[in-house]
Formats: sequence, structure tokens, C-alpha cells
Amino acid sequence: MQKDKLAIEVFENRTLMGATAAVQVERRIKALMQEQPFVNIIFAAAPSQNEFLQALRASDVNWSRVRAFHMDEYIGLSRDAVQGFGNFLGHALFNEVPLAAVHYINGQAVGWQEECERYAALLKQYPPDIVCMGIGENGHIAFNDPPVADFRDPLRVKVVVLDAACRQQQVNDGCFSSLQAVPARAITLTIPALMTARYLYCMVPGKLKASAVFNTLHKKISEEVPASIIRTHPQATLYLDKLSSANL
Repeated sequence: MQKDKLAIEVFENRTLMGATAAVQVERRIKALMQEQPFVNIIFAAAPSQNEFLQALRASDVNWSRVRAFHMDEYIGLSRDAVQGFGNFLGHALFNEVPLAAVHYINGQAVGWQEECERYAALLKQYPPDIVCMGIGENGHIAFNDPPVADFRDPLRVKVVVLDAACRQQQVNDGCFSSLQAVPARAITLTIPALMTARYLYCMVPGKLKASAVFNTLHKKISEEVPASIIRTHPQATLYLDKLSSANL
């Protein structure tokens, strides 16, 4: 399927979805390596990415030519908290393959603004080639929830207050035992930072994402549905399973 500029692929289950997305990302990485010495990739950290990351980890990509970033991080969790997105990606991919470099967002930084500026400078130094992402239940991408999303954000990395729907999703995903345990603030890459990547691959499985998928594809392109912006990207693909595409 196609919606505006966005290619859409639907699969019977999330395992097949993740495996196919990984094959296509692997091919893109290898193609880029024919043009340039290193490939810069931004990854999302969420259970929705599990099948994709597992399949990508098993690929024969030359990881020594890949620089890895992640797109958001909670503020205030302990450094070893399993819910930390850097820790999630470390376990799922970063610690399992010999990457050229891994650039972590420091959610324990004393100066939040300074940490945002540091990470923005890294993204400027190493412009992203590929973003591997998901969509939140409220339509967010990274931690750009509807109240703070800005398609013309002058910043590349910023501190945000998470809205209630976003925090509840973390409970729904089994990452936290209660809403009160979910941090209220996070550091996130902004929407312009994500959209500057040459290629976007968006993996969105599961029944809890069906409404967000419908809104992403059928509502007006606006900050009310932050993920709707991916319909404007010239090289973006959305991967769905039977459950997440149910409302289509």
C-alpha cells in the first residue's frame, strides 16, 4: 500500500514483519557502505522493536562501519535500570555486535540542557543515514508526544514532559509496574532530527497500536498525530502486522 509518500507493508504476524524489515534495513546498510565509509543509524527502544532487532542482530552487516545512536532516554532512572532505553538497546543490539561507535544519551546528566547540546552536536557531526523507529499509542515518534511535538522545532534534541497516554503505554508494555513508576521527563530527538535521515524504517506491531496506525495514515498531517509526518518523507516504509493494521 501507499499513503502519500509512505510505503506500507502488512504481514501476517510480528515475527515475519520484524524479519522482513531487518532484511530490508540490512540491504540498505550494505548499499550505503558502497558509497561511504560509515553508516549512521538511530534506533528506537521499545518492545515493538524486539523481532526486528533480533533479526538484524543475526545479519552479516559489517558492524565495524556502523555508528549507533538512540532517539530518546528517560531522565532520572538509575544508570543500570532495565527500563533505560540505552540499556534496552545495549542488550538487544549494541553490546552484541562490534559497532564502530555507540553514542548514548545520558539520562543521569546533571545538566539536561548541556546533554541535549552535546548529543545534538554528535548528530551534526554524524548526520543520520537511517532511522529505525516505532509509533506510540498516542501517535508519538521518539518522545515527541502531541503536546510537545513540533514539525518545525529549531532544536535537534530537547527535554520534554511526557503526557499521561505516553506514560501509560510504558505500563501497558510491561516496562513499569505502575504509572507512578514511569519517569515524568525525558530527553528526545526532535521530529526534524529524525526526519533529516535519508531513510526511515518504522516497525509497528500489535493490537494496541491499531488506533495510532489508523490516525497516522488517515488523519490530517499535524502535530496532533506526530507520526503523520512520516507520510511526507521521500524514503520511508511502515511495517505492520495483522493486529496493528486491523483498523485499516
